[in-house]
Amino acid sequence: MRMHGNAKTTPKGRAVIVQRVDVEGWTAAETAQAFSVSVRTVAKWRARYRHAGAAGLLDARSAPRRIPHRTPAAREAQIVALREARLPGAAIAARLRLPRSTVGAVLRRRGLQRLPPLSPPPPVQRYERARAGELLHVDIKTLGRIGRIGHRIHGDRRQGVRGIGWEHVHVCVDDASRVAYVEVLPTLQQTEAGAFLTRAVGWFAAHGVRAERVMTDNGSAYVSRAFAATCAQLGVRHLRTRPRTPRTNGKAERFIQTLLREWAYRRPYRTSALRRRALHPWVRYYNQRRPHTSLNYRPPFTRLQQVSA
Repeated sequence: MRMHGNAKTTPKGRAVIVQRVDVEGWTAAETAQAFSVSVRTVAKWRARYRHAGAAGLLDARSAPRRIPHRTPAAREAQIVALREARLPGAAIAARLRLPRSTVGAVLRRRGLQRLPPLSPPPPVQRYERARAGELLHVDIKTLGRIGRIGHRIHGDRRQGVRGIGWEHVHVCVDDASRVAYVEVLPTLQQTEAGAFLTRAVGWFAAHGVRAERVMTDNGSAYVSRAFAATCAQLGVRHLRTRPRTPRTNGKAERFIQTLLREWAYRRPYRTSALRRRALHPWVRYYNQRRPHTSLNYRPPFTRLQQVSA
């Protein structure tokens, strides 16, 4: 039960008021002074307790017992039936010759103000590759450059700096171990994407992981011939997600959420350079020390030693 913020008594306090007067022999005036309430309030709770017992000390519902002008139950049933047939509120009101406000009130009361989807969402299909390097997830997150502390810190979007530009966080996450390689680059063009993939594959190779496949979305950089040529040169097979299905590349998407929360927006950076400077220490912490829930709270590097080919 939600109590009013300025309430002087609660059901337990009201029970103490009744006990002070009816059991311990306090006067109503003494009890009222002790609880900083009026004598009338003391009398009210004593009367309610005599009438209904402990239940009488609870707050009564504020809703009226009778609502003479409420929409009849049969009319509400018609509104619900038309709503379940996926008619909008305005169409229901026109068909039943009712005010739209009446139809809207009934739909809100029945929890039907929003139509449910025509089909249930697809079931979550989780997968995990057996070997490190068998599949690398690659993605890009664009961040605004920092000219001053942003609205995520001070909350005022009117203080933004216009025309300062963007920088792009390229990420590469190993499916089996969740080990990540990250760079901040000035563009998201095909040349930058291909060069990033080359460096990422080389970084994983230096840690004993041979890249076999890489998965990306259908961004312009990844569908280009230059990126395809880079994949062929590296000897990796390029897989792309289905259009408008980012969950297929979910490990990169989830890593980006963690990256934004724990690095990009964790503290107020005064410049983009300071934010970039904090990236590599955080990635090192993520790979080597940060507990990962999907890895039984072990850091990714410990898993990398187990799943390396």
